[in-house]
Amino acid sequence: MTNSCSFRITRTAEDLAQTITALSQRLVKLEQRQEALELVFKELSKEPSEEEKKMLDGVETLMKECQELLQSSSNIEQSDECWSEEHDGDQDIMAA
Repeated sequence: MTNSCSFRITRTAEDLAQTITALSQRLVKLEQRQEALELVFKELSKEPSEEEKKMLDGVETLMKECQELLQSSSNIEQSDECWSEEHDGDQDIMAA
């Protein structure tokens, strides 16, 4: 009886040790994941560098220039249409 009780205690102690080891390994993995997520969060929340700001300013300038070109080209197309209509009207008058 003493042998079986001792065996059970030993077996239970081994099971507990394995459980504690598995939990420790999981804890280490979770801590590593947390550190990785914190690094990603820091990278995402940090202020952009001066180089990035300059690049973004350059992009913004290019976008403004493109918008101005589009507006001016649409104004030119409108004036071309008006000129074309006036010119067609002059030809109608000459033909009459």
